[in-house]
Amino acid sequence: MTKPFIIQERDVEAVRLPGDGAFWLLEDSERTNGLFGANRLLLQAGADGTRPHHHTLSTEFFYILDGTMEFLVDGQRHRVDKGGLVVVPPNVVHAFGASADGPAEFFAVLTPGIVRFEYFRQLGRIARGEAGWDSMDDLHDTYDVHFDGEPDWR
Repeated sequence: MTKPFIIQERDVEAVRLPGDGAFWLLEDSERTNGLFGANRLLLQAGADGTRPHHHTLSTEFFYILDGTMEFLVDGQRHRVDKGGLVVVPPNVVHAFGASADGPAEFFAVLTPGIVRFEYFRQLGRIARGEAGWDSMDDLHDTYDVHFDGEPDWR
């Protein structure tokens, strides 16, 4: 049974990204018994959030807190402004990044959740040049993140 909980921003782990971007790791599905995982992401203007990928188990929700995001969803490109919601069911290929217009910030939820924070930490290492993309090769099944297509999706 999931018990109520509150997370304060001051207690949240921040994974730094280049150009003052960051992941804030809010909930890794442990306190929700796998119900969901949640994080917040700030990307600088034109920065990619991820390459095209899909999840076999989870639906992913993105709520745009500020700025404009660019999404690739099932082969279609979309611009989504502040206040917009994007819902990506399992097995749908998607990618996202901030528009060139300025920084963008969003809140993301994956449900059901799996313990995935180490994946986001590794993405931070890759973005900062501390690791290469090949470091993800053995992690796809563990984190239910399966890359599809070319990294340069825009």
